[in-house]
Amino acid sequence: MSMFSWKLHGDGKTIAPGRAVSPDERLSWGRTVGLGIQHVVAMFGATFVFPIIMGLNPQLAVMMSGVGTIIFLLIVKGKVPSYVGTSAAFVGGVTAVTAQGGTPAEVTGAIMVSGVILALVGTFIHYIGSAALMKVLPPVVTGGVVMLIGFNLAPVVANTYWPQDQWIAVIVMVFIVFVSVWVRGFLGRIAVFLGLVLGYVLSWIFDQVFGQITSFSATAGEVTTHFRVDFSGVAAAPWIGFPPMTDTAAGVVGVHLPVFNAAAIVVMLPGIIALVAENAGHVKAVEEMTGAPLDKYMGRAVIGDGVATVVATSVGGSPTTTYAENIGVMAATRVYSTAAYWVAALVAILFGLSPKFGALISAVPGGVLGGITVVLYGMIGMLGAKIWIENRVNFANPLNIVPVSAGLIIAIGDVSLNFSEDFVLSGIALGTISMLVMYHVARRLAPADMLSDSDGGAGGAGLSVGREGNQGRVVDGAESDRGRRGQESSE
Repeated sequence: MSMFSWKLHGDGKTIAPGRAVSPDERLSWGRTVGLGIQHVVAMFGATFVFPIIMGLNPQLAVMMSGVGTIIFLLIVKGKVPSYVGTSAAFVGGVTAVTAQGGTPAEVTGAIMVSGVILALVGTFIHYIGSAALMKVLPPVVTGGVVMLIGFNLAPVVANTYWPQDQWIAVIVMVFIVFVSVWVRGFLGRIAVFLGLVLGYVLSWIFDQVFGQITSFSATAGEVTTHFRVDFSGVAAAPWIGFPPMTDTAAGVVGVHLPVFNAAAIVVMLPGIIALVAENAGHVKAVEEMTGAPLDKYMGRAVIGDGVATVVATSVGGSPTTTYAENIGVMAATRVYSTAAYWVAALVAILFGLSPKFGALISAVPGGVLGGITVVLYGMIGMLGAKIWIENRVNFANPLNIVPVSAGLIIAIGDVSLNFSEDFVLSGIALGTISMLVMYHVARRLAPADMLSDSDGGAGGAGLSVGREGNQGRVVDGAESDRGRRGQESSE
């Protein structure tokens, strides 16, 4: 059967108790379009927040997320219903490259190379199996890399976003935390998006009530007196049109060709480990929800994500990953139809054809991003701990705790190792390399009793990253336990 030949589920209107709409089925087209739009809303917050944080164009990122989703669905033959949005895995690397004077073109070039390698890893998984990969990247190392990627970003919050408007940042942070915990169902899963809207509105109100603010301006790079919200770019932007071309003189980042820089590429490579963990977790999550055996499609899913990232960054877009927010929507609705994802992809592409929409996103105040990033970056780091817990990594064993501890401090403290004036390893890259190399060298030298007592750290049969994957709760607020999911499914 063609992947475009969806069978109508029942009468196309209702889902019987205990039943679900499978990937090769659909509801009526009206309901399918509604579900597709719901998937767009679910992925929206993170997909356009992360490009802003990385200094890339959010309008282009949203458009290419739609293109990437179509590529992903074609490569997995419609068997793994997923949306690919902007990935957080490279945020730390981008921050490091930018701090060293790297350009947006060098950033996208480095991520593009990572996408190629990710696709090759997916090919390896498809033909060899995931067990071999887990020996190279055991849970103790994978969790450590994910953790250091998130925690390495703490200075960015403290030095760039938070100082722009500390009170808006505090309000947005508190709002996101409480909405994600207290609000049930779909709204809880888009807590970050709601926090962004609240912060945007409050910033405008503060401008009207209190006037201009004297604080650090990321645009000027110093303390200035300015309004929190600047709509001049929104007013000037047309309603319909392609994302802008990059204009360095005017300070506009848009469509551009990638530039390849060896130092930048090395800094980005650790993000590949996080993406492998993310995709593996998401395939397992969908497998559990649908009951369909999807192990044989895990390699294809990684390939799909890699190819989507390559295509997106080839025109200056953002890296992609499968999104747990959309997996959460499927869990709540019991609709796993890939038809809804085709609709979502096309809607995202249409959004990407509105420069006014892109300008509105780009005008998000820095204080709002401060409140959002303090939650997001911390959650990225804590997802590393989640991988350790779910794989029962034994940290009483020196083999697990010592190499990982050293790598974490190197990354969080942004420690540097200077090989020459032109080649320096630091932060995330140095931390990841140190963690990976020291773990495997220590493992070769460790006594037999230490190896047998390493529990989850020695690379078991598979990697567990939770039912909603590694991206999971970075951008939504629902719980990951089975009981909570059951509640949402019945809503």
